[in-house]
Amino acid sequence: MKNYAFIFARGGSKGLPGKNIKPLAGKPLLQYSVDTALETSMIEKVFVSTDDHDIAQVALNAGAIVINRPKELATDSSPEWLSWCHAIEWVTEHYGNFDGFVSLPATSPLRSVEDIEAAIEQRKTDNADICISVTPANRSPFFNMVKRTKEGLVELAIQPEFDVTRRQDAPEMFDITTVVYVTTPVFVLNNYGLFSGKVTSIEVPKQRAIDIDDIYDFRLAEAILEER
Repeated sequence: MKNYAFIFARGGSKGLPGKNIKPLAGKPLLQYSVDTALETSMIEKVFVSTDDHDIAQVALNAGAIVINRPKELATDSSPEWLSWCHAIEWVTEHYGNFDGFVSLPATSPLRSVEDIEAAIEQRKTDNADICISVTPANRSPFFNMVKRTKEGLVELAIQPEFDVTRRQDAPEMFDITTVVYVTTPVFVLNNYGLFSGKVTSIEVPKQRAIDIDDIYDFRLAEAILEER
């Protein structure tokens, strides 16, 4: 299997401006994803898709191959799936066909090589179209998550088929993480969305599942890295 890693990092970020190359415990955030991909023996090449010159420079310095992403695929409203398609087509044109597409978002700097390899293996073992990473959810729509009704009251987000009086009685719930996504170029180019095929998963512990969206996530990741 010829597996290539892809990191999609656009220049615009409203939650935390410049986050993709913001220094985290001594090096740019993006570099953590590049470094881990390069350390993974099951990954042959590492690509960074970006519309930003500064991000591209950090990617090149870290040892990645840069894909220039069109501006129309780098807006707040641009579906990342279309960027996946663009990157696959670009790589196929310049480097030939490949088997495994591995997306490693820059916002998950605490992932491990083992997480990446486990996802690659899990997709093959389950003969799935895509493998995503999950982590145990803090809240459950069956127990302590609510939605508003038309009357302005609140009710459980999902009504369980039986009485749930303790969290332990509710079905086990997971959050999707941005640690790793593994699929194939064929699946991406012929479908749209993570759940348009057979989906499997790997479970990642919370300490490696941080997804940096704002300064609070950033500070938490910083604290964990400094502890290490």
